[in-house]
Amino acid sequence: MQIQQRINAIVQLGEVLSEVHSENKNPEISQLYQLVHAHNGWFTKENIDFSCKNWSEALTQQNVEQWLSSYELEAPSHKKTVAIVMAGNIPLVGFHDFISVLLSGHKVLAKLSSNDKLLLPYLVKRLCEIEPEFEGFISFSEERLTGFDAVIATGSNNTARYFDHYFGKYPNIIRRNRNSVAILDGTETEAQLMALANDIFRYYGLGCRNVSKVYLPKDYKFDPFFQAMFSWKHVINEHKYINNYDYNKAVYLMSLLDILDNEFLLLKEDQGFSSPISVVFYEYYENMTDLKAKLRAAEDQIQCVVSHTGMPNEIPFGQAQTPHLWDYADGVDTMDFLQKL
Repeated sequence: MQIQQRINAIVQLGEVLSEVHSENKNPEISQLYQLVHAHNGWFTKENIDFSCKNWSEALTQQNVEQWLSSYELEAPSHKKTVAIVMAGNIPLVGFHDFISVLLSGHKVLAKLSSNDKLLLPYLVKRLCEIEPEFEGFISFSEERLTGFDAVIATGSNNTARYFDHYFGKYPNIIRRNRNSVAILDGTETEAQLMALANDIFRYYGLGCRNVSKVYLPKDYKFDPFFQAMFSWKHVINEHKYINNYDYNKAVYLMSLLDILDNEFLLLKEDQGFSSPISVVFYEYYENMTDLKAKLRAAEDQIQCVVSHTGMPNEIPFGQAQTPHLWDYADGVDTMDFLQKL
């Protein structure tokens, strides 16, 4: 299959994702949404919609060609089978790896997370209707993975130890826990803080690109921050989220810990990065020079930095969960890895 043939099919799949997003009253798609939500209560209609909309906007002809322009893609003389062990924290979280393998000309052997095992098979069915040649390039496995040449695996720090042991002898990309942070300096506008609320609450904070910690200047005034967070007050209607909020609040209060609370979000001063659902950690900084050094020392724990303070590689408020195709997880160039197999 020629590269342009693969690109055209993936672009058309982007149009299918637009259809899924915009036509979820279609009986087939409506049933898909219901099944996905019944299987995983965190995957609400809003979250599925947001994911599908993002992917439909990313997979335009212009975006795909801009992404691939950095590589000399040709059909490999020896097609390799790339096993993809997918996470299931947010809808279609492993989709970038999936399309990367297909566009590189290799074969996909996907092991789906039990938390997200319905959306990708549906899209694969639609992709193979668009380009039947892809049928020979895609397979799924629920058993122990065998018969592969390389691995892309995403999981927690604990599962990564298993991945290292089992997959270490193969060419691999193994991803571990990462979290995203925001840096505020007190000059943020209401619009910027409301955009930050999206970075915090989207997917209930379950994604590695969700902001789980904020760095603040000394004597920061929290009122504008909490006022902006109220744009997401509807999360109190989601029982899975509010159960986490109630539990974490009870634990902190019984432990006599100082917390800030707006009745659906807890702020806890903490040097860690990985905050529980419904909690955002915060930490004060003395100056930007020291903060840059601190973030540089912790770069293997940070996925992205949301700010307007001039930090290296920072992204604007509100764009944490809308990465470009060339924004690789953990900063590892997946397509370059695949080309070198």
